[in-house]
Amino acid sequence: MSAKRELKLGAFLPAAGHHVAAWRHPSAQADGGVNLKHYIRLAQTAERAKLDAVFLADGLASNFFAGAEGKTAYGGTFEPVTLFSALAAVTEHIGFIATASTTYEDPYLLARKFASLDHISSGRAGWNIVTTGSPHAAGNFGLDAHPDHSLRYERANEFYDVVTGLWDSWEDGAFLRDKTSGQFYDPEQSHRLDFKGKFLKVRGPLNVPRPPQGYPVIVQAGSSEPGKEFAARTAEVIFTAQQTLADAQAFYRDVKGRLPKYGRRYEQLKVMPGIFPVLARTESEAKAKYQELQDLILPEVGLALLSGLSGDFDLSNYPVDGPLPPLPETNNQKSRQALMYEIAKKNNFTIRDLYLWVAGARGHWTLVGTASQIADELQSWFEHEGADGFNLMPPVLPTGLDDIVELLVPELRRRGLFRSEYRGKTLRDHLGLERPENHFVAQARAVSAE
Repeated sequence: MSAKRELKLGAFLPAAGHHVAAWRHPSAQADGGVNLKHYIRLAQTAERAKLDAVFLADGLASNFFAGAEGKTAYGGTFEPVTLFSALAAVTEHIGFIATASTTYEDPYLLARKFASLDHISSGRAGWNIVTTGSPHAAGNFGLDAHPDHSLRYERANEFYDVVTGLWDSWEDGAFLRDKTSGQFYDPEQSHRLDFKGKFLKVRGPLNVPRPPQGYPVIVQAGSSEPGKEFAARTAEVIFTAQQTLADAQAFYRDVKGRLPKYGRRYEQLKVMPGIFPVLARTESEAKAKYQELQDLILPEVGLALLSGLSGDFDLSNYPVDGPLPPLPETNNQKSRQALMYEIAKKNNFTIRDLYLWVAGARGHWTLVGTASQIADELQSWFEHEGADGFNLMPPVLPTGLDDIVELLVPELRRRGLFRSEYRGKTLRDHLGLERPENHFVAQARAVSAE
């Protein structure tokens, strides 16, 4: 008899909150991006609610938002693996999903730091694989231009193979540490990768033992055609952005329908759309909370944000009360640019309308209301093949997370949709994901069986 299906819930916790004006709110921790005590509080609050993981996005450049220089809160945040290593020491169960780029990072160093985080946290690490959507990073890594979108995904596929191969450098029992015999490790259980591809050449082995989870949980967030194909081959969790149940169902069935091509099963990929919940005990109070945040948006900040989400195209020369103009195809966040067009067309939005719409959730699903109203929506998506869970995006921190923990989570529990206690120790345990077998061991077994 299979276990009852339950929601997976992550908390996406950027600095002062998700709303573009969150840092200006009276209850926000304005210096949250570099305040360790703030993040300790958030992680412990999320763990108290038995959430699966804390997630952080990351970039490799300071984006000053042309036209809104100095007025956004994107100027300084902790590097996520470093931060999560500190948070692992003050928590016991909650997972930590950190973003890292296959375009600009080195695979050996990335494999080493995520293996280290998995050991430090006793098996609670996850890697959100990105190819980097922002062109601003190129100049920080000796490049004149951001690599082409399709080439970034080609490299990402190689990068994934290298990193997972390095995590398999050592078999699970390789480190004997036998003081009597003097045998620290068994050389027969060590494996060199010797990878040679179009983009990468890596010898190995990794100088960190195999991670407790085998591999940290693999997460992906791209929704372009190459992104969905990459997720079907590699990802165990996919973060995505949809506005309606029909769109969520289409994405869910599309990406899960690709799994058999790679020898994978339906349940090996968890689809977790982002939601931006504005919660209160009454609907009118929730609407007032949302409007309070909207009133804090500076027009130049809203326009700059929309320009970035539309493919880093300068919209400042277009009438703000006119329609979103046709834009050239972007080399950056293709799926997000397409979503901006879709939202504008569906709602007949002007540029101003659209930047006000995306200022909170960046194209993710905005829900404003009581815990019961929001739980109704989440339950519908969960029970009708729109989602396996959700990536919760609090508007303001820390109070927005407190609202989720105190109002929404108890309502989901009351409906039997979310657990009351952790049932394991690792992030894979929380998400119901298998521990991957060492591929060197699998290959050796296959050869011996021939």
